[in-house]
Amino acid sequence: MERLIDIVQRLNQTFEIKSYGKDPAFSRFIPQVYDGKMDWKAKFEPAFSELFNGLMIKGKSEVKSVFLAVFPTEDVLETFIQEGEPGDLLFMHHPLLMECGDPKGNWGRGFVPIKECLIDRIRKKGLSIYTCHVPLDYHTTLGTSQAIAEAMNVKITDRFIHDEKHGDIGIIGEVTETNTDELIHRMEEIFDLPYVDFEGRKRKIRKVAVVAGCGDKTAWMKEAEGKGVDAYISGEIHCHIDNEYGRKRYEEVIRYAGDTKMSLIGVSHSASEYLVHRTLMKSWFEREFEFSRIRLIPQEKWWL
Repeated sequence: MERLIDIVQRLNQTFEIKSYGKDPAFSRFIPQVYDGKMDWKAKFEPAFSELFNGLMIKGKSEVKSVFLAVFPTEDVLETFIQEGEPGDLLFMHHPLLMECGDPKGNWGRGFVPIKECLIDRIRKKGLSIYTCHVPLDYHTTLGTSQAIAEAMNVKITDRFIHDEKHGDIGIIGEVTETNTDELIHRMEEIFDLPYVDFEGRKRKIRKVAVVAGCGDKTAWMKEAEGKGVDAYISGEIHCHIDNEYGRKRYEEVIRYAGDTKMSLIGVSHSASEYLVHRTLMKSWFEREFEFSRIRLIPQEKWWL
């Protein structure tokens, strides 16, 4: 059993939560989805309501088990509530569900709030939630893209998508020579997917770029292609969010895909970011603490 205060302090230090300031995405989207519907500041911890990373919901002070997930989908939260004991902690990447859409199904709604009844049940049971978004993406050894590169046995030669203060999100490196069909099959295996999203025409692949999450930005794709990349692998290569923003982004990538010589492979936003929980973060919790158990909670469906 571990103390919640010690776990939170270690996480805050490891990911340098305060140095990032307000999370650029969730500082906008949490107020947007909750304002006028729920007093979210009364439900979430004061520090979280300032930074939008860190301890989001504070439960009992002693932690027996840690649960790891990527998005707060209803099935993930129901599993946590039903299996968790008072004091247990859920570590996630997102404090909101992001519906990015299904390339073979319905388009998504974008950011979706957690139902108030689920938040109340978590609080009533004395459970805790900690989320880590941008600091996890940028971390050089525990990052979301780093986890993908390691699972693919990428020999890292470069990093890109640079931020002057925090470093790079994307990774570029060499892989054992393969082809598009073999690489797609490998991605389906690594991420436990029924299918990927795909554009492009490259057949022989030696050099890849990896961008977890929303990699559907043509400027990033062009940067990677300029560095000699054969295959661009991301959570999203197409935005399938059903609004003006999503349709605009979708059309931009369609136009770019008609010209690029790269293969573009999307493995779903959620699956691309869950991998780090299943691998690097699980190992980190095992090294740093002694818990009764560490429970992974995969989503019932990766394409949402």
